[in-house]
Amino acid sequence: MSVSAAALDRPICASLPVLGKDVTVPLVTGGEVAYAALDYAASAPALQRVWDDVAAYAPYYGSVHRGAGYLSQLSTDLFESSRRTVAEFLGCRADDQVVFTRSTTDSLNLLAAALPADCEVFVFETEHHASLLPWRDARVTCLDAPRTPGQAVESLERALVGRRPNGPALVCVTGASNVTGELWPVRELAAAAHAHGARIVLDAAQLAPHHPVDITELDVDWAAFSGHKLYAPFGSGVLAGRADWLQDAEPYLAGGGASRKVARRTDGGVDVEWHTTAARHEAGSPNVIGVYSIASACKALTEAGFGTLVAREQHLVSVVRAGLAEVPEVRVLSLFGDDAPRVGVISFVVEGWNSSHFAAALSAEYGIGVRDGLFCAHPLVRTLLGGEARDPGECGAPESEPGEKSLNAIRVSFGAGTPDEHVERFVRAVKELVRDGARWSYRTEGGRCVPDRGTAQV
Repeated sequence: MSVSAAALDRPICASLPVLGKDVTVPLVTGGEVAYAALDYAASAPALQRVWDDVAAYAPYYGSVHRGAGYLSQLSTDLFESSRRTVAEFLGCRADDQVVFTRSTTDSLNLLAAALPADCEVFVFETEHHASLLPWRDARVTCLDAPRTPGQAVESLERALVGRRPNGPALVCVTGASNVTGELWPVRELAAAAHAHGARIVLDAAQLAPHHPVDITELDVDWAAFSGHKLYAPFGSGVLAGRADWLQDAEPYLAGGGASRKVARRTDGGVDVEWHTTAARHEAGSPNVIGVYSIASACKALTEAGFGTLVAREQHLVSVVRAGLAEVPEVRVLSLFGDDAPRVGVISFVVEGWNSSHFAAALSAEYGIGVRDGLFCAHPLVRTLLGGEARDPGECGAPESEPGEKSLNAIRVSFGAGTPDEHVERFVRAVKELVRDGARWSYRTEGGRCVPDRGTAQV
């Protein structure tokens, strides 16, 4: 990938304030350094705005939908206004429902539990496990990894042509890969699904923090995402979209809040009338803090402007990719090629390095947090690595002999809260580690590579 010096040096906006930006961590080589959190694809730091909003509300915390008192009424209003904020953020249609869950995984398991009988589900092997695994009770067709966006659409169309006529069907697809960061052709896949009588759910976990997601414009039937990837780490998620399958399904959890009326029968049993609103699948006392934090993050990102945020992130992507391209031993993983549009998620392998060893050295010697492994997307990473990924073996040992396939990968990910210095330090660290090697000894402990505190520097 070729990036001009002018493109890398152009003025850009500042990162959004996040918690943890002033946290320092010790280095095994001595001293401390500001922690560079570059694992946004797993969990992004909380926006300062989100933390401030939650802190301001906390003294007024009360039960939701449960009480007549002032704090209960205030909390209920906050909870329901947050639902409206999320609906607006996602461009929901007038009759769509916004259901609050615990995470993207929870959202897609909820939808899986609401599928009509004999529903067929179509997914690509490239999906994160959260969108690959919930469909155990359906007839699942797993499609091979496409190598172009157009191939993805063509593959789906071929599969849908052969499906059972007039039966219910669902397509599940990611908006942005949690491994390569590449954007998927969601609108085109939705059109293909609808043309063949199927519905489609968008896994927006990696897309919503980086790009606007408009359910109406994309013409998807549902979208799911997690708060902890949207700078709102308080254990909440969202499933938004069409209400009919959700209304027809048994409640995801049985309990208070999901029930509208409960009566004991004369035979000793219980009759229940369930809600038909989103409350049907929100049994129990809801996580009002988590829900409000999502709404706060939605407002913060909207007010900052996705145009500005996307432009800045693309600058950071260019800096990282240009830096990695200067290291011959580094291979960046991609399905669609170097020119494919992507978010700030980049995975790569380093020739002659154990991925766990490399990630451990980035942390211990440079204060940089990344992720290594298979990223809860095992089939995709195996495909990208060209073979079976395996445990990396002993720390410090090469993953492979020269010319052999790498066994695991390293992922760097960033977003609206990432300072320029963090990605610049990362690029510099990669170059130094590949050129000079690690400056410390490492060992395997509990399956992880860690600094060997009992040895001197090497």
